[in-house]
Amino acid sequence: MKRKVTKAIFPVAGLGTRFLPATKSIPKEIMTLVDRPLIQYAIDEARAAGIKEFIFVTSRGKGALEDYFDNSPVLEQELRKKGKTQLLEVLKDTNMESGAIAYMRQHKALGLGHAVWCARRLIANEPFAVILPDDVIAAEKPCLQQMVEAYEETGGCMVAAMEVPPEKASAYGVLDVKEDMGDLVSTRGMVEKPSIDEAPSNLAVIGRYILTPDVLRSLNQIKTGAGGEIQLTDAIAEELAQGRDVFGYRFRGQRFDCGSKAGFLQATVAFGMAREELRDEFTGYLHDLMAQNKAAE
Repeated sequence: MKRKVTKAIFPVAGLGTRFLPATKSIPKEIMTLVDRPLIQYAIDEARAAGIKEFIFVTSRGKGALEDYFDNSPVLEQELRKKGKTQLLEVLKDTNMESGAIAYMRQHKALGLGHAVWCARRLIANEPFAVILPDDVIAAEKPCLQQMVEAYEETGGCMVAAMEVPPEKASAYGVLDVKEDMGDLVSTRGMVEKPSIDEAPSNLAVIGRYILTPDVLRSLNQIKTGAGGEIQLTDAIAEELAQGRDVFGYRFRGQRFDCGSKAGFLQATVAFGMAREELRDEFTGYLHDLMAQNKAAE
């Protein structure tokens, strides 16, 4: 009988150097799309998928991230005093129950695989999810929820996948597809950041995973791989080498790479346009801006 996925790891130890100088004092995960930080989108997606325990792999300088999920009695009291009940409701999603959230330190930047390995003692012998907050996915049904529902039928390991242009495959882990079943693909291998000639497909892995505890045991043995880091894809590939199933899941939704400035700006526009109270004013501004730019050409 397959166990339910109730734990998720959030690797958030990165320095966010692509967003300097903002990230000199603010964790990248606290940067906002409209009025919600990146990490809130990840938490909301995890909750929708049935996650109950949230494990953050952090590093020095992430105190603001920890404070974000704590209660704020002074702020809440002030909002009650002023009768701002709607804002009090907004704050509820930012609070975590005692014991639901844990923080682990990654003392050395040794890659995603190492970050996941740091949380091994809190996972024990259960399947678990990994969510990369940089990958924000706009979807009618949250991406991880789609994957959990598929996992309940398949078991094994599962990675979120999307098709990318061949020339961009070198920026991703890429699936070697054994059988294409539509939303699901079974795999025979994975290649981390291949060259154009070496990419086995154009189906790229993005930041959502459902993994078995066997992956953690593999991470105990794996040495540094691509980029001098401990690669999570190497541990997942070991699952295949041991004859266990690894599936790719073509999620339904739009992924934004908020680890890049361009992707962050694209997400800001998309999420701003999706907000009913902002749409008309924001759309009008964008139309005016585009007309001004065209006139200036």
